[in-house]
Amino acid sequence: MRLKNEVALVTGGCAGLGRAIVDRFVAEGARVAVLDRSAGGLDALREAHGDSVLGIEGDVRLLESHQEAVGRCVESFGKLDCLIGNAGVWDYSTALVDIPADRLVDAFDEMFSVNVKGYLLGLKAGLEALYDSNGSAVFTVSNAGFYPSGGGALYTGAKHAVVGMIKQMAYELGPHIRVNGIAPGGIGGSDLRGLQALDLAETSISTIPLGEMLADILPTGRMATAEEYAGAYVFFATRAETQPLTGSILNIDGGLGVRGFTEANRGSLLERHFAKVVQV
Repeated sequence: MRLKNEVALVTGGCAGLGRAIVDRFVAEGARVAVLDRSAGGLDALREAHGDSVLGIEGDVRLLESHQEAVGRCVESFGKLDCLIGNAGVWDYSTALVDIPADRLVDAFDEMFSVNVKGYLLGLKAGLEALYDSNGSAVFTVSNAGFYPSGGGALYTGAKHAVVGMIKQMAYELGPHIRVNGIAPGGIGGSDLRGLQALDLAETSISTIPLGEMLADILPTGRMATAEEYAGAYVFFATRAETQPLTGSILNIDGGLGVRGFTEANRGSLLERHFAKVVQV
């Protein structure tokens, strides 16, 4: 177990990628505090993992929620080794021209409050505890932090801001606290929700057939599951193998950045040379 005796705090840990991260960290020997707004989701985590998980109900847009989460984590588990900022919202790729003018300001504020400010507040609240443990922070980015079309102007802008934040925080906080990011692509089993300001808060990304849409685009040939992404967070949270690792962002997106200007060959070049002919 690579995270035995380690303690993590995960925001947005009750569903989708966040839940997969919590499950994997517990399986790797960690104890995990979870800050989430879903009381029912926190109850489900406690039922699944018992005393290995501590649930804190709160809002990532509020510094007080992060302070409570860090305080209760340290009180219950004795320390904090890794902060994982994961809570987020999506804009469902809403184009700027389609956002009503009277909703744009509220939509912008909501997006950046959750996806950027929520990360920065969590790190601010955890600074002393992470300094004491010589720990690390890992933030969920997205392929939208590097490329267009993974969201609209609001989501893509927010995720680009997270990339800059990670690099600046790694610069400011080293060598005491390492700061890195994970940039997933499409996620099977995600329950990412939309903006309240655009009437999308009750809409889940799972309603979109992303798997079908990405099958002909990704060089890997298929969209990964939340569980398949979780291992990257384990690696970034470990100590022995990752001491030199800070200010880095892992593009773990199925190869979106290398698919070129035409459709992905999806193995056809290799199959043309090496595929075995089946005799009937």
